[in-house]
Amino acid sequence: MDKQQKQTLEGLSEKIFLDRYAWKDADPSHAKVGDVVLVLTKDDPKFPTKEVGEIVAREGRMVTVKTRRGELVESDVEKLTLNIEKTPEEMWDRLATSISSVEKTPELQKDWEEKFRYILDDWKLVPGGRIAAGAGASDELTLFNCYVIPSPKDSRGGIMETLSEMTEIMARGGGVGINLSSLRPRRAIVKGVNGSSSGAVSWGGLFSYTTGLIEQGGSRRGALMLMMNDWHPDILDFITVKQSMGQVTNANLSVCVSNDFMKAVKEDLDWELVFPDTTDEDYNDVWDGDLDKWKAAGRNVVHYRTVKAREIWHTIIESAWKSAEPGVVFMEYYNQMSNSWYFNPIICTNPCGEQGLPGWGVCNLSAINLSKFYDEEKHDIAWDDLATTTRYSVRFLDNVIDRTPYHFEENELNQKKERRVGLGTMGLAELMIKLHIRYGSPESLEFLDKLYGFIAKEAYLASSEIAEEKGAFPAFEADPYLQSGFMKVLCDTYPEVEQAVREKGVRNVTLITQAPTGSTGTMVGTSTGIEPYFAFKYYRQSRLGFDEQFVPIAQDWLDTHPGEELPDYYVTAMDLSAKDHIRTQAAIQRWVDSSISKTANCPSDFTVEETKELYEMAFDLGCKGVTIYRDGSRDVQVLQTEKKDEKPVAEEVISTDEEVSSFTQSLSVNTDTDDKVALDKQYKKRPQVLRGATYKINTPFGMAYITINDLDGIPSEIFLNVGKAGSDVFAMAEALGRVCSLFLRYGDHGHKVELLIKHLKGIGGSGAIGFGPNRVESIADAVAKALETHVQNGPYVDHDPAPVAATLAHHDDHNHEPVGKSHGGTSVTSRDLCPSCGGATLINIEGCKTCSNCGYSKCS
Repeated sequence: MDKQQKQTLEGLSEKIFLDRYAWKDADPSHAKVGDVVLVLTKDDPKFPTKEVGEIVAREGRMVTVKTRRGELVESDVEKLTLNIEKTPEEMWDRLATSISSVEKTPELQKDWEEKFRYILDDWKLVPGGRIAAGAGASDELTLFNCYVIPSPKDSRGGIMETLSEMTEIMARGGGVGINLSSLRPRRAIVKGVNGSSSGAVSWGGLFSYTTGLIEQGGSRRGALMLMMNDWHPDILDFITVKQSMGQVTNANLSVCVSNDFMKAVKEDLDWELVFPDTTDEDYNDVWDGDLDKWKAAGRNVVHYRTVKAREIWHTIIESAWKSAEPGVVFMEYYNQMSNSWYFNPIICTNPCGEQGLPGWGVCNLSAINLSKFYDEEKHDIAWDDLATTTRYSVRFLDNVIDRTPYHFEENELNQKKERRVGLGTMGLAELMIKLHIRYGSPESLEFLDKLYGFIAKEAYLASSEIAEEKGAFPAFEADPYLQSGFMKVLCDTYPEVEQAVREKGVRNVTLITQAPTGSTGTMVGTSTGIEPYFAFKYYRQSRLGFDEQFVPIAQDWLDTHPGEELPDYYVTAMDLSAKDHIRTQAAIQRWVDSSISKTANCPSDFTVEETKELYEMAFDLGCKGVTIYRDGSRDVQVLQTEKKDEKPVAEEVISTDEEVSSFTQSLSVNTDTDDKVALDKQYKKRPQVLRGATYKINTPFGMAYITINDLDGIPSEIFLNVGKAGSDVFAMAEALGRVCSLFLRYGDHGHKVELLIKHLKGIGGSGAIGFGPNRVESIADAVAKALETHVQNGPYVDHDPAPVAATLAHHDDHNHEPVGKSHGGTSVTSRDLCPSCGGATLINIEGCKTCSNCGYSKCS
């Protein structure tokens, strides 16, 4: 099989390749004139920038690098990324040689090296990031992307042991999933110390904090998934934890939902929040987070609360609507469909959610680049080539299991017992455009069923052939294996698969996974995972900088059809309805034995009720999980359609959250004199006198006095007075007012007020005041409501439009302190932020600041 022509990478593709996947020289002091390197051009911990360039001079430790843009950059050699490999061909040679080396004979090694090299050529198979970076380059880096650690033992020692395991895996490049349900709930008794527990969520904060400190394999930050089961007493705290600033910031969150819970939601039934009896004499030895197993053994559980299932469900939905988290994994259904159901239950997923795993489970990933399998002559898929690539890819991934280093014996024992692999795809959206099929249309669902059914069939036939040659995975038993929900679907459609599995066995417990492929897909220059294109022109913020991207297939069409609009089969994520996203996910899920990383994109005006419909639709259609992203629900996006220092282009769809991101970045990164002058010209100075109105609104922190002053008839200044002078609440409110004022007086954007309202409205904290549309979630939410009233009425109109009117306090109390309340016979005059739990629950009791929520006391 001949090698194809040399690949050329440019722009961000080249940067990603050199930064993440090319084999690196561990000692950058080896750098010499003529070397191609990555040089750090902006050393910012949050928004660094790197550029590709060639060293043109060196003196001592200092080098001069000429970037691809022609700029000269002076740098210390320690700030260079020096690579041994400069081209994809060199990486493909390394990977083919390394992964084929586990074959038994030199003849087999040579044969499979050629076959692996064939599927790697031209990016037909794009190996997972860990394989690309580590195979043949390091005996330290894991080749597995996905890990799940057993749920922590419910003790300080057990938690620290899990933390150590997590750290070791992340440091070597693996993403980790942890189910926190084994940890006792908040305020549960801890016999050994005669005290009470801080709760499962607080320990999740520890895992999250540690994740933020870790760089994976020297190339990216650690990745963590935290999960909790729907029966856990801390489930409501878990769902809303990200609404409390700083508690869990470096983890993705998902709730594990059972079939019974969904039945209770649909029928409006009660739901019991329970936990094992921690006083059971065998608790420390037996409890592992599996509640069904605990109950089956006849052991006691403690009932903490009875709530309506719909209360929990609504909290999940509302939180996902606000901030895109938590996601939901239908874990009981997942296990019913899982091929390992009879010997190894799934307890958690990896950080992106596409791979459900048992405790100590691992999985290695790669993706077939579907854009390479378009037969232009037949206007169809090149089915024979796709079949060959699928079959070779299965052996490639199976060999990785024997090639990777194992840093925990438990990982090796589990993986070699089940030999789990995850073959996925990228380039789906590009292939569908070539075939003139509109993503999300009824026609596309039929196409996806055919395409992914074909890939699943070929993968299982290949695994069966390998089993005949090398043996089935050790835990294989034909009858229970074929009784899994997935195998029933596959074998009903493709009976030849059942025949092969019964006659030869199967090499791998699971084979198919649809991972996101964000970085590898961008490097290759195609659509990522199974997603549609985000946009046809966009900007990507990453650890490499802020890069402009054009989608070649769209740009080529526009170049050859000047003045015409793209055909309707050129579709982007936001062109689709959220339900189209879910229908597409469900169509593909039918042929995926693991799970899918897929986001249902929703417009900014998508409602909570629509979100609820979407989540329930996903369950009804057989999805194993669901995650949404509502436009504008997060302040920072990796992808955006507008450059931070440019105005919107007419044909682009610009979302307002990107404008905020652009504004704040321009304030923080422009330090040169010319930039400061330009910024000053855009900033409207405050005149001597401004007039406006003061709004009195009750908030969870007490009464807020919000003064809004106008400049040229437009709100341009906000003052906030909340809480007692000297308190954290007072300081944060003052800071919020100053930042809002700065924003309102910067630039000429005509929709700044609406933009500010949008981003402040609905921000939640630990409590709320009022009900329905009159509910005030936080001080920021109160500012949004005051601005709405101000804009609708102007500062000189006395009447207040509903529903905003009901949030305003109409009485003559001019004292800027909250009204005193009784608390155990002690007067409570103010509320502040608790430094322990973060709630607005710190109150003065007998002269000492004490938290009414967690019991923290400043005096103890």
